[in-house]
Amino acid sequence: MGKKKKKMQYSGIGGQAVLEGIMMKNKEQYAVAVRKPDGEIEVEVEHYIGIVHGSKLLNIPFIRGVFQFIDSMILGMRSLNYSSRFYEETEEKETAADKAFNRLFKDKADKVFSAIVMVFSVVLAIGIFMVLPYYVTSLFEGYIRSASFRAIIEGALRIVIFVGYVLSISLMKDIRRVYMYHGAEHKCINCIEKGRPLTVSNVMKSSKQHRRCGTSFMLFVMFVSVVLFFFIRVENPVYRVLIRIALIPVIAGISYEIIRLAGRSNNILVRIISAPGMWLQRLTTREPDARMVEVAIAAVEAVFDWKAYLYETFGYEVDDSWLQDDEMVLMDLDAD
Repeated sequence: MGKKKKKMQYSGIGGQAVLEGIMMKNKEQYAVAVRKPDGEIEVEVEHYIGIVHGSKLLNIPFIRGVFQFIDSMILGMRSLNYSSRFYEETEEKETAADKAFNRLFKDKADKVFSAIVMVFSVVLAIGIFMVLPYYVTSLFEGYIRSASFRAIIEGALRIVIFVGYVLSISLMKDIRRVYMYHGAEHKCINCIEKGRPLTVSNVMKSSKQHRRCGTSFMLFVMFVSVVLFFFIRVENPVYRVLIRIALIPVIAGISYEIIRLAGRSNNILVRIISAPGMWLQRLTTREPDARMVEVAIAAVEAVFDWKAYLYETFGYEVDDSWLQDDEMVLMDLDAD
């Protein structure tokens, strides 16, 4: 490889940190790699067909983002459930409610329970990040006459609540380890998209921040909501709440197009609008250790031929000599 600095090239792979592991997705295939309690890496490869797979809706800007967001939530929940199986505590005694639930839904009980958890999480998120800021701001309606100023305060409060939430959970020990795996996920994708062979040493040198991160997407959601709620107003308080909920798909669709553009372009405007999300990722990603990177690489290699990608995109072949650094790094770890 020459010393000339390479531009980032979109690879199409994306992922998510899970409990002691990584999920990586490429097209319709995804892999979850987990470091088991005994130290071994377990990898499961599955296919995921989106809720509107094959539909022309996925080609329509601002519409496709809504379905992509729903798909990412479903896939994320599946991956988390899979990884948690390796770290479940000693089995608790089944309650009467558990037995009734299992009798009612039988072999679909786990999927139904996951769906209920996901719906509850979405409702809770809407309440905290959308409705709560409006309610708090409305308490000052008698003191702040300007509707425009109230809209700005509401938006600022929404962003503060979101950043505060991210900061508070980052203090939890288990979440810190998830954030380390989150960093490993980003480092792998950055390594590949920078045209470097996917080795532990190369991944460790790569950035732990990436423009297509879900953290950046959520921050875009906050900013887009500020703009929309500033211009779209109604007088009735009940309608104000309802319109905030009704506009969530629109906000998600716009935010998806922004994050999609950010992942494929590197112009000055994209760098500017991506900067807040990249900054926030300093909270949601942490430097991983080499063993975490090894897990991330296993997830990538299960669904993505990075050697072929480097040859097709950057024009060079990777031989086994590139992997010698990995062997040395892992041998040092085993010695420790």
